[in-house]
Amino acid sequence: MTEKTTIFGIRAIIEAIDSGSTINKVYLQKGLRGNLFFELETLIKKERITTSFVPIEKLNRLSKNNNHQGAVAQISPVEFADLENLIETSFEKTTTPLFLILDQISDVRNFGAIIRTAECTGVNGIIIQQSGSAPINAETIKTSVGAAFRIPICRVSHIKDAIYTLQGSEVKTVAATEKTEDLIYKVDFKQPIAIVMGSEHRGVNPSVLKIVDFKAKLPLLGSIDSLNVSVACGAFLYETIRQRIS
Repeated sequence: MTEKTTIFGIRAIIEAIDSGSTINKVYLQKGLRGNLFFELETLIKKERITTSFVPIEKLNRLSKNNNHQGAVAQISPVEFADLENLIETSFEKTTTPLFLILDQISDVRNFGAIIRTAECTGVNGIIIQQSGSAPINAETIKTSVGAAFRIPICRVSHIKDAIYTLQGSEVKTVAATEKTEDLIYKVDFKQPIAIVMGSEHRGVNPSVLKIVDFKAKLPLLGSIDSLNVSVACGAFLYETIRQRIS
């Protein structure tokens, strides 16, 4: 966390949220009380901002011992795109846009690696969920080699709502999951499509699997039954490219 992506002080964080700044996460001091703190806590819950209650020693480190008043916030270094605008502008550029939906991927290195691969494969936009997703911070930017500044990223309240919105715009959705008998090579990636990648530990949420148009898996011939999510994502994206250029 750097000074450019960190703000501290209860009033400063309240004003940042009210002004529309994109807050990745707020760290609050355990046991803190008071009217101003209650106002901040209420606002955080309303905006569904990820929060951690931590000892004062961590807040001292994050704020470099400045007067944090028991609250430190991490601000996203990128501006998030609006999903409906992204879909509209993507169809203006191509008749077969490609989107990537990340269902609560939590590791910043995986997230950064996926952003890098997505930019290299011409993905029109990445969609993440507001809660449970890895933040876009300095490490994400570094791992993406700056690609996070070059590809639109949307942050939505619920992945399922994003899928319904895409489907309403004639974009097919395919989930990468081992819970299917269909291999990736059965899917037609030449049409407008959104690929759904699941979290590192759980995979794609079962409620999401129920509403996607297709489910597909990669063939695994060894004794290990899963791939790193960023590697699997790369395989799905490059199968898309293979189909589209062949």
